[in-house]
Amino acid sequence: MKEQPSELRLDNQLCFSLYAASRQVTRLYQPLLKARGLTYPQYIVLMILWQQDGLLVGEIGKRAQLNSNTLTPLLKRLAQQALVTRERSERDERQCHIYLTEKGKALEADCSCIPQQMLAQTKMPLADLQQLKALLDGFLTSQLDAD
Repeated sequence: MKEQPSELRLDNQLCFSLYAASRQVTRLYQPLLKARGLTYPQYIVLMILWQQDGLLVGEIGKRAQLNSNTLTPLLKRLAQQALVTRERSERDERQCHIYLTEKGKALEADCSCIPQQMLAQTKMPLADLQQLKALLDGFLTSQLDAD
């Protein structure tokens, strides 16, 4: 069997490590979110709105890094669950603001334990996770700056 060049080995690829880690983190979140009737992308959108309610759909998409084809049905499902409402902008009817309902606001308290539960599930020291996050944030910033 031919020896594969080391630069082409899967276990040497940054992209695969990031992909596998992302899938594992999402897998760890799944039961915590399912118990609350949420998917991971819905949770991301709710966290954005808990931080700043009433954002335009486009701003939510930008912060969540979701395109409109993904975001629109996601927001519809959140509205069907009575977690958000959609209101047309008074300045520009083409734009839509998303607001948390009382139920959506109340869900924040229920979800406040999730970060601590996730930390416990990773079985890694907090300092290592903080360093990993800082490195990933730096990587993302450098890539966004390049675009």
